[in-house]
Amino acid sequence: QVQLVESGGGLVQAGGSLRLSCAASGRTFSSSAMGWFRQAPGKERQFVGYIARLGDNTYYADAVKGRFTISRDNAKNTVWLQMNRLNPEDTAVYYCAVKSGRSWPPTRTSEYDYWGQGTQVTVSI
Repeated sequence: QVQLVESGGGLVQAGGSLRLSCAASGRTFSSSAMGWFRQAPGKERQFVGYIARLGDNTYYADAVKGRFTISRDNAKNTVWLQMNRLNPEDTAVYYCAVKSGRSWPPTRTSEYDYWGQGTQVTVSI
């Protein structure tokens, strides 16, 4: 069993930044690749980014590439999502998840088997 807890969401003006955290427990964190997803009201959950278990490989959705950065510290069992130059289209609930599947690119929700409860990010004009 794995527990994931996201934090760091909030209200920010367009052009601003937020840093989300995902704290993991209950499993060897360093053995797991991780992903970030988001879901806006009335829309499907959408892939945001991925980080390999050792942090040596990342992959981002086109919509966030160059603005968002994923990092991790296996000693702290934590993954971060640094979000810069936010715009209203980034408004959503953001989730972290453990990737168990081996497909590539790592964009499908079905490849992830443990999810956090999500943290709300709201970007105002």
